[in-house]
Amino acid sequence: MLIGLDIGTTSLSAVVLDPESGRQAAHGTVANRAGSSPGPARAEMDLSRLYELTVQCLAELVAQAELSPQDIQGIGVTGQQHGVALIGPDAAPAGPAITWQDLRVQEPLPGSDRPVLDLFISAAGGREAFRNTGCLPAAGFLGPSLYWLSLQDALPAAPVTACFVPDAVVSFLTGATVVCEPTLAASSGIFDIRANCWDSTLLERLELPDRLFPRIGDAGDVAGGLRPELADAIGLAAGTPVTVALGDNQASFIGSAPEPGRSLLLNVGTGGQISARTDSFHFIPGLENRPFPGGQYLLIGGGLFGGRSYAYLLRFFQQVGAGLLDTEVPDDLYERMMELAATVPAGSDGLRCEPFFTGSRTDPGLRASFSGLSPDNFTPAHFARALLEGMAEGFFTFFEQMEPVVGRPPLLVGAGNGVRQNRLLATILARRFGKPLLIPSHAEEAAVGAGVAASVGLGIFGDLETAAAALLDYADTVEP
Repeated sequence: MLIGLDIGTTSLSAVVLDPESGRQAAHGTVANRAGSSPGPARAEMDLSRLYELTVQCLAELVAQAELSPQDIQGIGVTGQQHGVALIGPDAAPAGPAITWQDLRVQEPLPGSDRPVLDLFISAAGGREAFRNTGCLPAAGFLGPSLYWLSLQDALPAAPVTACFVPDAVVSFLTGATVVCEPTLAASSGIFDIRANCWDSTLLERLELPDRLFPRIGDAGDVAGGLRPELADAIGLAAGTPVTVALGDNQASFIGSAPEPGRSLLLNVGTGGQISARTDSFHFIPGLENRPFPGGQYLLIGGGLFGGRSYAYLLRFFQQVGAGLLDTEVPDDLYERMMELAATVPAGSDGLRCEPFFTGSRTDPGLRASFSGLSPDNFTPAHFARALLEGMAEGFFTFFEQMEPVVGRPPLLVGAGNGVRQNRLLATILARRFGKPLLIPSHAEEAAVGAGVAASVGLGIFGDLETAAAALLDYADTVEP
């Protein structure tokens, strides 16, 4: 059997996959309590605490599944993209990780009137300098965050490696030097996805020392074996192979689409992405082109809207209850919000929402808006429905940009808790795209994808297509 582990922003999830039966034998989740917001526009993560939670998550999974140490052939890892983790030997943290939600580079440094992100792009040579990275850099990316540290002479001295949070976890589990896989490296803003290496020209212009960056490996490569002391704590055999970490977007695609070449994936978690696989590199302003295992690519529309946008509306409703009505408000209003939104007809009686509360990748200054307000649609139910419809419209706008390249894939697949736990959103998405929305039979799609990729790297299956066909299936179909 195989374990797939997903180091997510709000939770750590792990699954046990049985390649022989094609079933998910067990899955478990632990809340990620390692994150913090030390100040406005700041999002960080305590790596030492994250390491403890990783061991807890794996140990609980092994105990739940009643596995013997010899049952597991390997562990595949995935997790949050962008961000930066600075670690020394044996994955020792050289400070808190800066995560993908961090917005500090949108602010100017003292004595400057230009945001650090603007300085970063200018120093690199302008927007055209990023053509081979597959995307324009944005707040929360590894490259701009390192540049922010560099401008303040805060880059740690050697031997420290700048990697991604899932890379740090793999290094912790194995004790091995970090090897970074292209699906994560490409989320840095300074990786050449066509040449499959860190972009030396960008590093030189930005004065970022190349000593900081790990070597590049391939999906499914074994990073090392599970350290004995951790193996004992988890309940697995020492030396159990752990593969290099994948980016969670690509892992979710692998773990959601039994027919990856014919699928359009809508992934709604804290953020949201629409993805389609392509055989060649395409530069389309406003979209991202990310590496995909096997020398292929994913064309991505990545939005900062998603579950986080819906959470802002929930928080507003809570503040109304507490501040105006002086009443205790439940922590979780999502079910009630969905029930109210379902009473409103499609189109929200003319109310429109653009759910860009924290901007977009290409326009950080963009903000959310509600328009078309009237006495009839100025209700909590209409606001909830309009926000969901605004999310669907955001996905469809991305699709219209990628359609000249990907055409109209016959399968529309929905993944992530935003789809799985909000039936109304799933229906709205199916209606907007005009085709049934297929929902995988398993939850924790990214963790499953990490396990599927590991099954190929460990030689259980010959390629991802074969592995996906054997291990994945759909459990539900939401009609338009």
